[in-house]
Amino acid sequence: MPAKIITLLTDFGTADGYAAAMKGVILGICPEARLVDVTHLVPPQDVRAGGFILAGVHSFYPEGTVHVAVVDPGVGTERRAVAVRTSRSFLVGPDNGLFSWILKQEGFLEARLLENRDLWRREVSRTFHGRDIFAPVAAHLACGIPFESVGPLCSPLVADWASVTRTETEMRGEIIHVDRFGNAVSNITREDMSAFAPDGPCIFRIGPHTIQGISDTYGHVPPGQPLALIGSTGHVEIAVNLGNASAVLAIRTGEPLTVTRPGD
Repeated sequence: MPAKIITLLTDFGTADGYAAAMKGVILGICPEARLVDVTHLVPPQDVRAGGFILAGVHSFYPEGTVHVAVVDPGVGTERRAVAVRTSRSFLVGPDNGLFSWILKQEGFLEARLLENRDLWRREVSRTFHGRDIFAPVAAHLACGIPFESVGPLCSPLVADWASVTRTETEMRGEIIHVDRFGNAVSNITREDMSAFAPDGPCIFRIGPHTIQGISDTYGHVPPGQPLALIGSTGHVEIAVNLGNASAVLAIRTGEPLTVTRPGD
């Protein structure tokens, strides 16, 4: 059953009223809903970063929570709008890979296209589906409408960037998010590392930089030195102790990260 908790994640920023408009629509339909802002500061149009951030927090919410995510560079085009039901929550947003991390982690029970216009706002802007489609559908779900009423069944998109590639001698991923500290988070997980280098020793290469081994914490190297570690999200991060890895090492999202073993 829905928990009447609705989280909001967008790239709308905080200077304009876009997020507030979505909240107003939700509360007009489901006034008892509890609204939680995950963030509205996803880098503009950065679907990978938005998906990563949502995947890192969604499991901490009660079962039945409705997660609305709007990082939607294809708004108004032929890209689909979806709702996904997992074993613990509902996901509502564009079908552009935004939910890839969650779907990869836990799969889903059912996904449906948002085609029931009775659940939308009467007037729909081609450029603001967050307000006119996603927010009202989320509100109706939080208030307990049957999931099947949102539209027909579908298979949601799981983007290729949610996976790493591995050979006998090399594992290759990429940077999917840079946090506010400048730590560059990759799509390589703790499980990937355990499978590739179960005995521990490894070498990370990103751009012209090489990092030997994996550290337990940021403070395990001298200040100003780069390191690799598995962060709180379970993903490999490239960081600089007391520094900004993105600035110091010139790392951006999409940058390849390669892992090898000594002697390979």
